[in-house]
Amino acid sequence: MALRNAILAALLDGESSGYDLAKCFDVAVANFWTSTPQQLYRELDKLEGEGLVEARLVEQQRRPNKRMFALTPSGRATLRQFVAGEPRPTAIRDELLVQVEAIDVGDIDAVRMHLTTRGEAAERKLERYQRSREALLNGRSETDYLAETERIGHYLTLARGIAFEEETIRWCTYVRRSLRGRSTRADTGTATHVDRTQPRPGDTGR
Repeated sequence: MALRNAILAALLDGESSGYDLAKCFDVAVANFWTSTPQQLYRELDKLEGEGLVEARLVEQQRRPNKRMFALTPSGRATLRQFVAGEPRPTAIRDELLVQVEAIDVGDIDAVRMHLTTRGEAAERKLERYQRSREALLNGRSETDYLAETERIGHYLTLARGIAFEEETIRWCTYVRRSLRGRSTRADTGTATHVDRTQPRPGDTGR
């Protein structure tokens, strides 16, 4: 997915300045797409040049002037075409998982610390996402919200972010628990050889 599609989707909520859009990415979009403000501003300029968004200048007395961006009909059509297309498979590249895979010849205590750090970061994200969910529900049940809200996409992607962080916390706790009582084997040469040609738990044989 290109950054442009994430921006167009964010503008479905209405007109927004580049600054507010960057805040939106940091809070509401962060669970499925990340971008720096510089990347976002550059992409907004490209989208405006292609006629997918339009900008109007808002003059301010005590603050710098700002531009407000909104979707154009062409932008909506482009987003509609993107939604209908086949999404690209997600590629996972997680350095912590590589460290865990190689833990039998590495520093177990260091990896345990990395797992603690990852779990704590996931807890902070989870708290933020849960606050966002409560703000969206605004006292309503999820059933009522889903039946009444005009825009459902943000809530559903937020639910995915919550589930992801909950699973990250669960996995980090599980691995730390599994490592209890084990010592670092980096220099002992006692790591057990695993035959990668044999099926592993969960393999389907494909």
